[in-house]
Amino acid sequence: MNNRWQGTMPGMAFCCLLFVAALRCEAQINLVPNAGFEESDTCTTMDFGVEGPLNWHSANGTPDHLQSCVPYGAFNGLPMNFLTFQESFEGSSCVGVQTYHQSGSTEYREWIQAALLEPMVIGQTYYCSFRANAAFGGNAEYPTIWLASDKVGMIFTMQDRMWEVGDPYPVPPNYAHFMYPQVLADTVGWTLVSGSFVADSAYQYVMIGQFFSNALTDTLHFADPNSVFPWYPRGYTLVDAVCVSASPEGCDLGQGVGDVQATGPVLFPNPAQEQLIVGQRAGAEAQVLDGVGRVLWRGRISSERWLLGVGSWARGAYMLRMAFRGRVETHKFVLTE
Repeated sequence: MNNRWQGTMPGMAFCCLLFVAALRCEAQINLVPNAGFEESDTCTTMDFGVEGPLNWHSANGTPDHLQSCVPYGAFNGLPMNFLTFQESFEGSSCVGVQTYHQSGSTEYREWIQAALLEPMVIGQTYYCSFRANAAFGGNAEYPTIWLASDKVGMIFTMQDRMWEVGDPYPVPPNYAHFMYPQVLADTVGWTLVSGSFVADSAYQYVMIGQFFSNALTDTLHFADPNSVFPWYPRGYTLVDAVCVSASPEGCDLGQGVGDVQATGPVLFPNPAQEQLIVGQRAGAEAQVLDGVGRVLWRGRISSERWLLGVGSWARGAYMLRMAFRGRVETHKFVLTE
């Protein structure tokens, strides 16, 4: 009997290692299909809404599928196109979306959406990232993109929000599960936009874009608007390398991700009444936004067990956003009676 067990132990150990490895690989899987927008039925000069990348569609407006396989300088070519000159972050394709448009009440935006490979698990922490670049310097007769904007980010939904030409433009929700809080103004390199959050629903779809109204959006002028004619106050952002994973090692999240994950609970109690404790985030730059995206408080977290007085605030849902160790975190909390 002992000899039989001894003989089978190496095989059992090997099987266990394979099982652990399989779980690790599954935990690191990217839940976003066609994450680099490389897969497409055709190489086309049509816009995103007609023959865009597989698995993706428009959730607002007409985004552009930019590809290096189309003729150089074509409207949606790479690196030169109508709106910018830029190589993709990886591969030979990326997506371009308008992230600001100063056009009165319409406030045009473009959002892209894809179904996740599997629904999120309620209570599970998810780690998310994508690369973004502020477009500038295309081959249009006049430079048409003159602005960069903040709050480019990601939203998760339960419903498909397919948009077609002729549909009304949706009202900006003034909310994102995570976003880039500063003006995204690098026209040369690709900026890493990353964050994490705890799923409060079994979300099935991911959306990328700028989801805030003009009144809540900060912009940066690339050039003097009086230097050319005409001047169009619009922002256009390139997106590539989208990632959503249940593992902090599954996506590119910048520096210090392992240290952040190991610190345990961040907000407690949640729901809260009089005080909210922020744990293990000393040194973080933070701000609290209400349900419509207004900043109610901003400052620095000064200790590892820091108290925020919320007793006088209206009861409801809020969002705490912190810049900590090279990444941006977003945490939702609720105030109750």
